[in-house]
Amino acid sequence: MIKVLIVEDDPMVAALNRQYVEQIDGFIVSDSAANTDQAIELLAKKEIDLILLDIHMPGSNGIDFLRWIREQKQDLDVILITAASEILQVQQALRLGAVDYLIKPFEFSRFQEALVQYKNHHYKFNVKDRVSQPELDRLLRKKNTSDLATQNLPALPKGLTKTTLHTINDVIRMQKTGTFSTEELAQAVNISRVSVRKYLKFLTDINYLDEDLIYGVGRPIYQYALNKEGSHRLNPYL
Repeated sequence: MIKVLIVEDDPMVAALNRQYVEQIDGFIVSDSAANTDQAIELLAKKEIDLILLDIHMPGSNGIDFLRWIREQKQDLDVILITAASEILQVQQALRLGAVDYLIKPFEFSRFQEALVQYKNHHYKFNVKDRVSQPELDRLLRKKNTSDLATQNLPALPKGLTKTTLHTINDVIRMQKTGTFSTEELAQAVNISRVSVRKYLKFLTDINYLDEDLIYGVGRPIYQYALNKEGSHRLNPYL
């Protein structure tokens, strides 16, 4: 489990962030702090993997706290969750190694995208001793050289994101049975069935997946499987 520390001075926002975290598999909220002094005390006592950090708080602000974390060489990651949208603060946070930056207010889907992407990166970096260049490029969100040479890349349908598409594709390719239903995929990626259906429709429309309607007891169920001849069709969208 990825252990999370929430650093947020607004109790209602802190409670909401905790609720959001608890809806995403693979994460557990270890504790929360109302200011950076409390956070420093907790870091001395607990093992933390990820901090969800506000910027504007009483006392030391989030940017100064992030700088302190780096100076102390703390082995943890930080996602900024803040109303601060000034370019200078965003630049400072990213230069200090923040792995993502969420501007309040935001939708749960954006919060989920940030944590799921972090989880994918976290496990990939922690289960391997080495990483290949293509894997590293994907982790750093870089496009392949062939993609950079293509000027007119197709766009994803409205409402779909590359990050979620990557996650769904990774789960699909790990399916041991070869076939899966909407319900099974939704549970595996921890995304609503409604959202998963949109991605499955897109993947069948481009012939990346084959779709079959299976009749049995109760209502018919759509089953999906990779189209072996269409494996290349997703590449331009990733």
